[in-house]
Amino acid sequence: MSVKDFIKKSILESDMYNQAIDMSTILTIAADLILALLMGLLIYMIYKKLYMGVVYSRNFAISLVGMTVLTCMITLAISTNIVISLGMVGALSIVRYRTAIKEPLDLMYMFWAITTGITVGASMYILVVVASLMMIVLIFIFSRKMNFRRSYIVVVHYQGDTTGDEVLRVMNKVHYSIRSKVLRGDDVELTLQVYCRTDNMVFAEKVRSIAKVKDITILEYNGEYHG
Repeated sequence: MSVKDFIKKSILESDMYNQAIDMSTILTIAADLILALLMGLLIYMIYKKLYMGVVYSRNFAISLVGMTVLTCMITLAISTNIVISLGMVGALSIVRYRTAIKEPLDLMYMFWAITTGITVGASMYILVVVASLMMIVLIFIFSRKMNFRRSYIVVVHYQGDTTGDEVLRVMNKVHYSIRSKVLRGDDVELTLQVYCRTDNMVFAEKVRSIAKVKDITILEYNGEYHG
């Protein structure tokens, strides 16, 4: 018997090629899909609760649940039948996803959902629980730190050099850096990047109360420009 015939016979006689489904297989599939659904809902709630981006997308949050379940389904299919696994690899290799992910943390949540579905489909339940707990703790810790001190863009319109000196004197109580200063005749537009806590906006009221200050605008800044 040649090596080719031996490999072919081994595959045909293995359990991976067997398409018969018994009760234990049905229970395993049901348990894995239910657990994948629960884990997807957990990821959805964590994403919704601790979202730190600019624009929250409910559709993306819901897709995390479906992504977890569908990835689990694919893993179950390719782990029980070698023929389906080969066909699945060929089918998925021609799929192209062109949805742009603008938030880096959204990419992390997406991979979390995919890897959770794969791990649940492989019945590695302990790994799923331990990894999910680690992810939740890390996200919670870093979200608290980001909420403690955030970056804002402050735009102040005023008139006169003495007014600008008074604005900077008030801003000395917080950490800031000058981003730009535009002069239009007597009008001045001063742009500052300010680092402070979300509940520490006292400087805005003080700047607005300065004489010859027309207005002040505060924008949350996450380090990206979208044009």
